[in-house]
Amino acid sequence: MRDQPSHSPPPEDVLEISAPEQFAALAHPLRQRLLFALGHRPATISQLAGQLDAKKGNVAHHVKVLREAGLIHVAETRQVRGGTEQYYQRTARRMLVAEPQAAGTAAMFAAIAQELDLSPTEHHLTLRHLRLSPAKARELGETLAKLVDEAEEDAEDQPLHGVLVALYQQAPPTSTTSSA
Repeated sequence: MRDQPSHSPPPEDVLEISAPEQFAALAHPLRQRLLFALGHRPATISQLAGQLDAKKGNVAHHVKVLREAGLIHVAETRQVRGGTEQYYQRTARRMLVAEPQAAGTAAMFAAIAQELDLSPTEHHLTLRHLRLSPAKARELGETLAKLVDEAEEDAEDQPLHGVLVALYQQAPPTSTTSSA
């Protein structure tokens, strides 16, 4: 087995998703899963294909789309058997979608559904609706973000866990009044 190259953390802490090509790149479940996979360490196309049980050509195509959208970059290259091996890494530790679009959100949830389906252990998934003032909703959102950001990671030989945090205001019902 070949040694992994040493790697540095992503160059940015937070990347705000705002460009149309970024939203388009996020609109595919495999690209979402690639971003999840690249969340902790750089990887080659072959490593990603093995990890995600996908074909190398398919992974290469989606890596190209993510790279062109500025969501990943080549973190390191290494000479291997007369060729150059490229290790890809996310451009930021966290990606913030300030104004989510339906296609990207649907792809993210589809990718998470795939991850849950493939999980070898029981998972926790809860949806609850709460009545909160704007101030309490903001406080809850900040607390959840802080909880995830401050979670201490164990050694690399421990299983990788996904964390999804969403706080949103439910759309009010459309009023339908009938005149009788």
